[in-house]
Amino acid sequence: MEWLRYGAQHYPNRKCINEYTYNDIYRGVLHVARNLLPLDASRVAILSDNSVTMAMYVLAAMLVHKEVLLLNVHLKPKEIINQLDQLGVTTVLHSKERRNQLSHFVDSKASNSIVTIEFETLERILSDLVVEDSFDWVFVDTDIAAIMNTSATTGQFKSVPLRWGQIKAHVQASQEVLGKTEQDNWLMVLPLFHVSGLSILMRSLYNGTAVTILPKYDETQVLKLIESEQINMMSLVPTILTQLEPHITHHALRVILLGGEFIPMALIEACEKKSLPIYKTFSQSVTFSVLEYPHKRESVGKPLPGMQVCIDNPDTDGVGEIHLTGPMVMTGYINKEPIDGDFNTDDIGYIDEDGFVYILNRRKDLIISGGENIYPKELEDLVYTLPSVKECVVVPVPDAKWGQVPALFVAFHDGKSLPPEDILAFMTDFLAKYKIPKYVKALTALPRNGTGKILRNELKL
Repeated sequence: MEWLRYGAQHYPNRKCINEYTYNDIYRGVLHVARNLLPLDASRVAILSDNSVTMAMYVLAAMLVHKEVLLLNVHLKPKEIINQLDQLGVTTVLHSKERRNQLSHFVDSKASNSIVTIEFETLERILSDLVVEDSFDWVFVDTDIAAIMNTSATTGQFKSVPLRWGQIKAHVQASQEVLGKTEQDNWLMVLPLFHVSGLSILMRSLYNGTAVTILPKYDETQVLKLIESEQINMMSLVPTILTQLEPHITHHALRVILLGGEFIPMALIEACEKKSLPIYKTFSQSVTFSVLEYPHKRESVGKPLPGMQVCIDNPDTDGVGEIHLTGPMVMTGYINKEPIDGDFNTDDIGYIDEDGFVYILNRRKDLIISGGENIYPKELEDLVYTLPSVKECVVVPVPDAKWGQVPALFVAFHDGKSLPPEDILAFMTDFLAKYKIPKYVKALTALPRNGTGKILRNELKL
């Protein structure tokens, strides 16, 4: 947080967020923080789509040392109330656009203690010329800066605390691996209520560089920003980059940070041909440049400085559960038992002789068929090599004989569908018989959440 004040003091006229300078954002954050000071609450929630105003409210709430619960905008009202109740949050700051999502709070007996406060307009915030800074800019490493709930659209969630020590360790390590230039301008289309979006903001403030925030992903607008060289860094999920890559003809991109789900090899190869600077990332702890290490393209990279990755209970091939240790790893979920020792990512993989980490699959997605392990990612990577395939996923389905068998769900590019028997014949040339899907179902699109991750549990035959 102190990085914002430092920027306002040392490079006040440098762009910070969109067209606004470090001095503009600093003044705006001070204005909002003064208004938040009277709140008698240790935690507040924020509900908003990406915007400059949202970024200032997040930073201002942090400045007055509130723990900031970042609510997923796709939640239903009952889900919001459930999350607020379980975390003891009684104040929700929100954008004008999200007012209706909270309007029932006024009438609900279950939520009569909830206070909703609408964001001021950006113009009003920035019209405050009084710059009195008497705030405490010192943050204890163990204090919680933000809270993000996992599996938020299911009703069953865990609350992940993001502490200041984790943030500091991450931004420092990221700068060491990704580097920085004064011209850096990081595009934010991933939601600020997600760790990927918040990390962009924090990295940029630490580096003293710029962020361009879009309210949501807009392919035309993103292409314009890329081709005009207004931005040179992006964080994306593979789904978005798959749609975007064919249309990129000119760029000055320095970094494309790619994570959030498994990355099809066909996408990596297409990006390599255009010299698109893909940096794979995993769990905010492992990163590497594909262009720098093309022979390691199937890995997710090496641990960031200060992080350690180990394989727990490996088999004879060195494959086991991936565990993390280091200053970026959380110590436990809120209201749950602290994590004792390493953090289990629930991913299955291995580490090669050069220290590069490889992920075979999520533990929960592993298919055990007749005692044989089937890794859906292996099948998905193969299917993605078919030019007509737009997206695909392999999930387990119950089977009386084998326990589980793989089922393939696939969506095709317009007018390029393939019959299931052709797909299966293709796969048979490359895979053992027990790995071949027993079912193939074509869909117009795969179900995804707000950050682009495939919702595997919603896929039914």
